[in-house]
Amino acid sequence: MSYDKAALVQYRLEKADKSIEEALAMAEMEHWNTVANRLYYACFYAITAYFAQQEVKAITHKGIKAAFHQELIKTGLISLELGKFYTDLFNKRQEADYQDFVEFTKATMEPLLAEAILFVEKIKLLIENK
Repeated sequence: MSYDKAALVQYRLEKADKSIEEALAMAEMEHWNTVANRLYYACFYAITAYFAQQEVKAITHKGIKAAFHQELIKTGLISLELGKFYTDLFNKRQEADYQDFVEFTKATMEPLLAEAILFVEKIKLLIENK
């Protein structure tokens, strides 16, 4: 199926925003592993929106993470700190979803909420300015 590039970018940004909303709702319910999942996906969808706009080809989560570092961090469009943040979210999501006996806490996850919101907003600015 073929998509209009602008529509695909908008769709993925909407998914990023919805994932942030879901993370905030899960935080209120103190479902911290789900917060890790939703924050990761919010950032993931924002990155894939940028990649759709720029026609960067990456398929797997690891491929997208590698392309993110190559296309956005090494070029200076995204700070190294935000790159580390995304890698940390990637690892936390992997742990929360696939490892037994991993239970994140409010102290671990709550500070990441604001940072994920800023991350998504930074990617949106990059998209707007291209």
